[in-house]
Amino acid sequence: MPVESRHGRGATRNPTPTRFNLKERATDGDWLDQVQALDGVPKRRTTVTIEHPRSILTRNSSPDIGFDRSINAFRGCEHGCIYCFARPTHAYHDLSPGVDFESRLFVKPQAAQLLHAALSRPGYECRPIAMGTNTDPYQPIEERWRITRSLVELLVETRHPFTITTKSDRVLRDLDLLRQAADLRIASVAISVTSLDPKVARTLEPRAPQPHKRLAAVKALNDAGVPCYVAIAPVVPQITDHELEHIVETAVEAGAPGGFYLPVRLPHEVAPLFRAWLDEHYPDRAAKVMATIRSLRGGRDNDPNFFSRMRGSGPWAELLRTRFEIAAKRYGLKQAKFPLRTDLFRPPEGDQMRLL
Repeated sequence: MPVESRHGRGATRNPTPTRFNLKERATDGDWLDQVQALDGVPKRRTTVTIEHPRSILTRNSSPDIGFDRSINAFRGCEHGCIYCFARPTHAYHDLSPGVDFESRLFVKPQAAQLLHAALSRPGYECRPIAMGTNTDPYQPIEERWRITRSLVELLVETRHPFTITTKSDRVLRDLDLLRQAADLRIASVAISVTSLDPKVARTLEPRAPQPHKRLAAVKALNDAGVPCYVAIAPVVPQITDHELEHIVETAVEAGAPGGFYLPVRLPHEVAPLFRAWLDEHYPDRAAKVMATIRSLRGGRDNDPNFFSRMRGSGPWAELLRTRFEIAAKRYGLKQAKFPLRTDLFRPPEGDQMRLL
């Protein structure tokens, strides 16, 4: 059925994934025309499917990523960020990286039990686990499922180091656990702030909390002793890049011990979705935005190469780096490091998790 995706959704399209040789879905155009004439274009409702994976830890050996293992409690993300580089993962399920990614979600209720088993294996080597690397661990459905909290409970119990990346102030609901972890020096948080303009944020990240709520969470976490950094990620040229200095300033005011930025990335199906989004929301500058992105990415929509994919290349990339460094120096954004301890780790006891 046609999908009304302009209200509360990031993607303006829901294209069939074809990258894995999947056939384009056939639809009965006459039937759809009749449904639309009678009922109008239906709004897409969010659905949740329970997933039963065999393992929960994802390993990587990328030389430009500061962790070698991660956990994603969810597939898909309700926040609907149009730039999300995780969108293409929905194509593995024969679902669209467009509106499907935002509305057809998967949850892993057994995540904590799977992690318990992984940490219990003989010879397990403790290193920080990253959460929020693919989809947000504090997206709206976490309020009901509480999967992220169950993971944090286990990590605190076993004194296992971890990091959290989110763009939601829902992280404060686990402040009691995060404070315990911070006291042990086994946890840190990064909150993403892409724009301080509510109107821009509503189109870029339609279902994510507003920027002022995220900055309030940064302050609350740091005031509680939990190191919380600000991630200006991504920077979208010609749309949000002019806010770079102001975001650095507000990050310092919120007590952030450090921060970083990342230029926008448009892998695989994200690029055409982003172009359609530009045509919808910024038709006056769509061509200029894409031209600047290509100048950052070696003449392409996306550069997948290690290291350059994180910082870009060319004059625009150098300009962003210089501006960020000057702003950090001007406003006193310290690039404070918070090394996480691994020597406190104690494997779970028995076949079941401890009762607290």
